[in-house]
Amino acid sequence: MNTFLWIVVVLVALILGLIGGFFMARKYMEKYLKDNPPINKDQLRAMMLQMGQKPSTKKLNQMMNSMKAHAK
Repeated sequence: MNTFLWIVVVLVALILGLIGGFFMARKYMEKYLKDNPPINKDQLRAMMLQMGQKPSTKKLNQMMNSMKAHAK
């Protein structure tokens, strides 16, 4: 009987740990994305200007599409 009780306690603890870990990880990622948003066209334009390149709309769109495709 003690073995059965031990197995139940371990399974309940495992399930609670998985659920708690999922929600904690989700909250952490939401906070991270809020503090560090993904790059946008304005940031990309500023980076290109700092590198000495003249950013055209076509080139910005190509780079954004490339970054989106690479992220998948």
